[in-house]
Amino acid sequence: MSPAEAGRYLGGKKMTRQRDLAREAALEEKLTAAIREIFVEKIPFNHVLGLGVVSLHHAKPVIRFEMREQLVGNFLRGNLHGGVIASVLDVTGGLVAFLNLQQKLKDEPMEARIERFGRLGTIDMRVDFLRPGLGSWFEATGYPLRTGKKVAVTRMELHNDAGDMVAVGTGAYMVA
Repeated sequence: MSPAEAGRYLGGKKMTRQRDLAREAALEEKLTAAIREIFVEKIPFNHVLGLGVVSLHHAKPVIRFEMREQLVGNFLRGNLHGGVIASVLDVTGGLVAFLNLQQKLKDEPMEARIERFGRLGTIDMRVDFLRPGLGSWFEATGYPLRTGKKVAVTRMELHNDAGDMVAVGTGAYMVA
């Protein structure tokens, strides 16, 4: 093979790889949009809590919600109800587990990847309340500790608008 032929061959491989990367990126964008829709629109409890997605990055998704009168636990202090805190941490942990499972399912069709959401469930969760939930808005973040074939373990944090850590949690989630 002449150098010119080799260059055309390698250029063709490069073009194919670029098309494959573009196709993968489009699929991931479509998957991210579907996950956002499920999370924000299709889960009524998330809507009741007023949860919105800031980021769906698999390593550290971010969920945000505004403080409202309906979320108050102590009417004298006006702080966030502990059940709201625990629920938001649980939702965040489940989202982390699902997003990290997606990293393991990259070779499966999108429909099969989305279908796995139906198998997601909380096995166990621990919450440590560190200070009263005071603020005008809150952000929950999480990251994976381990994602296996059947179980994912996550760590979650809730911060207020001043950046104070309000609570932390660790959760185990069924992903199979």
